[in-house]
Amino acid sequence: MEVAILAIIFGSVFGVFYLFFSTRNKERLLLIEKGMEAKIFSRGDANNPAPFWKVFILNMAVLLMGIGVGVLTAMIIEASFNFYEDALYPGIIFLTAGIALFVGFTLTKKLDKE
Repeated sequence: MEVAILAIIFGSVFGVFYLFFSTRNKERLLLIEKGMEAKIFSRGDANNPAPFWKVFILNMAVLLMGIGVGVLTAMIIEASFNFYEDALYPGIIFLTAGIALFVGFTLTKKLDKE
């Protein structure tokens, strides 16, 4: 049973990537057939100067720092105030992760302007 579940998961991931890359290739071939340039697919042009990997790493770093701050804050609240609630950890973690995503979005906008 575990092997079947593992095969379904890997098959699904493979299917998503296969569909993404095959569709992208077909779109580009159709543009070339019509005589249009495929500059809209290139990264680093005037409209989008920041490469994808920089934006991804920036947002992941800020998100992980926000989660870390959330765990630390929840531990401090729990230890300082003897506040033992089940909703403390998820609440603080989601709050700081949301704040971190907003900060990451703001930093990404600044990165795109440069």
